[in-house]
Amino acid sequence: MRSIKTRLAVNFIFIIIITVILLETLIINVVKQSYYKNLENNLYNQIKTSADLYYRYFSDATLYDNVLNNVDTFWKQVPAQVEILDTNGEVLMDSIGVIPENASKMPDVKAALEGNTGKWVGKVDYDDNLVMAVSYPLKSREGTVGVLRFITSLREVNNDIKRIFLIFMWIGIIAVFVSGIISMVMSNTIISPLKEIISAAKKMASGNFTTRPVKRYDDEIGKLADTLNYMADEIVKRDQLKNDFISSVSHELRTPLTSIKGWAVTLREGSMGDVELLSDGLEIIEKESDRLTVMVEELLDFSKFVSGKITMIKEQVDVEELVKQLKMQLSPRAERENINFEVIIEGEIPPLITDENRLKQVFINILDNSFKFTPAGGKVLFNVMCKENSLVFRIKDTGCGISPDELPHVKEKFFKGKNSNSSNGIGLSICDEIIKLMGGTFEIASVLGKGTEATVTLPLNNGGEV
Repeated sequence: MRSIKTRLAVNFIFIIIITVILLETLIINVVKQSYYKNLENNLYNQIKTSADLYYRYFSDATLYDNVLNNVDTFWKQVPAQVEILDTNGEVLMDSIGVIPENASKMPDVKAALEGNTGKWVGKVDYDDNLVMAVSYPLKSREGTVGVLRFITSLREVNNDIKRIFLIFMWIGIIAVFVSGIISMVMSNTIISPLKEIISAAKKMASGNFTTRPVKRYDDEIGKLADTLNYMADEIVKRDQLKNDFISSVSHELRTPLTSIKGWAVTLREGSMGDVELLSDGLEIIEKESDRLTVMVEELLDFSKFVSGKITMIKEQVDVEELVKQLKMQLSPRAERENINFEVIIEGEIPPLITDENRLKQVFINILDNSFKFTPAGGKVLFNVMCKENSLVFRIKDTGCGISPDELPHVKEKFFKGKNSNSSNGIGLSICDEIIKLMGGTFEIASVLGKGTEATVTLPLNNGGEV
């Protein structure tokens, strides 16, 4: 199997050879026509001069008398073979002593007998090379009396053309040779980056994602290198995501499991008559079990989103009623933690076609974060309004806020801030995925030390796509 480099070089050379052959064929034909035309012009000028000389000085005598007495005047002046024919096409004189039998049938002679200049190129019996013949009418005061014909061999002209052809042939060979070398060099500019990409791809296939092909040119091969690098980056990110997932799950599950096991051991080894100890232990085990349940549900949701298996059950949702339920559900917590929880519904809120449980999950998750990071005496505001065919939900708190370096990453999977209250890092990422499926947007703004504002915008038209 030939390599791409060889195929490119062969194709380049083939194109160059075809181009050189076509150009040289054209040039040689032009040179040949030019040489033949120059020879024809020379013969025409010479024969016209001789015919004019005959008309001026010899036309008083008959053509036969001039052939007998003044023939040298016509053929001594030119190196060509000279023939004189009468008006019947019969050859009266030939400078080399050849009397052709069919001279009157020659096209150049016919043209001259009709009063025009004639030309003919062809083969004759007495010369191995092509000859060119030019005929011109001989005239006297009474009219055309005969034909003057000059014949010359094309040997020298063809030899000159052959020499030029050889020169051009060698130039073409050199051009093809040089072009072949250049083609090999040019093909290397294509093949070398491809080899680097192939080598990098093999290393990536073996599991080494630290290698990166270098982008040399901003062309298709450069784009291929960019694509391969992007793919490697995505694989590394997904691998890191997997590791973070395992690490986060292991860490988050360990704490409640340790607590449950510890209290189980304590209750087993303690006195069963200690009602207070038993009550405290069972309460902690219940809370930790609920915590485990929430974490498992979040992990299951995360797994569904990652695998693309999440489903949305669309129905008409009374948004005002949903918000009121959230207020009732979270108000006791706000009282326990001494947080002012306020819900404001601005204007008339139309129903929304979406998944009510998923929407409730989003708000509970965001509000949970607001309560978690807002100290006692702080405030959490949940504001709902209709604006430009969309429902806008704003959840604003007066908590600790998010640092500028952490803010761009809070919606990323498994991102956990420096705050000790940070959970497993998948809650906001799940919220972001749900909101996207609903066709909405999720934005978070925060000032460190002053608070955070989360804005959810959902369209009223169809509630997003599943």
